[in-house]
Amino acid sequence: MLSEILMMGPMPPIERALEADFRIHKLWEHPDRASFFAEIGPRIRGIVSYSGAAPVDAAVLAGLPNVGIVTNMGVGYESVDAAIARERGIVVTNAAGVNAVDVGENAFAMILAFGRGIVAGDRYVRAGRWAKEGRRKMTRRVSGRTIGILGLGNIGMEIAKRAVAFDMPVFYHNRHKRTDVPYTYCETLPDLAKAVDFLVVATPGGVETEHLVNEEVLAALGPDGALINIARGTVVDEKAMIAMLSDGRLGGAGLDVFEDEPNVPEALFALENVVLQPHQGGATHEGVAGAVALVGYNMRAFFNGDPIKSRVI
Repeated sequence: MLSEILMMGPMPPIERALEADFRIHKLWEHPDRASFFAEIGPRIRGIVSYSGAAPVDAAVLAGLPNVGIVTNMGVGYESVDAAIARERGIVVTNAAGVNAVDVGENAFAMILAFGRGIVAGDRYVRAGRWAKEGRRKMTRRVSGRTIGILGLGNIGMEIAKRAVAFDMPVFYHNRHKRTDVPYTYCETLPDLAKAVDFLVVATPGGVETEHLVNEEVLAALGPDGALINIARGTVVDEKAMIAMLSDGRLGGAGLDVFEDEPNVPEALFALENVVLQPHQGGATHEGVAGAVALVGYNMRAFFNGDPIKSRVI
């Protein structure tokens, strides 16, 4: 008999990868959740989740008394109630590292897009303004400018690698200073923001980092600085950021994530100093394939009694 697992949201690649070995239940196909949990919940042993899917919160876990593992398709796992998972001994894994190259590329693409005005220039040409109004104002060279990375993990290291190729001095802030990198450590986040032209947010989401990038940090980055966020929207105080972008206290932003995805504040749409993306940093064929392989491995390993990879709880 196949072990039964629950998908928290649609993800066809992982469904195809697991359907031969597991009986998959799809939560979004059951509008009457109370009946679903009462009838099927006790049979569920594993969960597949990802950012943007239904959260694995206290209510869900209460209806799944025998679940033993939650595998996350992304690096983040803040949608899982960590306290309950620890209390019940539920294994929680993520897909750390598999899309670090992809997210690093996306971060640097936004640095170039903002720094050289590529997106604004595209809009300018498409609107027919070049012929009518002449050339746009000049931008600044990105090469040689300073970059600060909040969270020098797998993704942060990929961003730093690309920055070095552009002759950019690299600064970073972590909870602890690393001894294995040549980059400059800043003791506080405001110190990091003050020291750089581009501040890239690459830290995990969740309660511990909520609004870590606040008005003080954004003010330190200043009218000549740009914020690049490829982590989680909750890490940045979005209201403060919008206000400061609007009145010139913050120079610009490249945003792949938002506090209430997919609902993006309309105030951002009118700002020429902002580059917007639909949370697609890790959305490449290669990145998704890596995540699918890791989730599939961990789910099978759990039921086979083999070692688990990328365990976070």
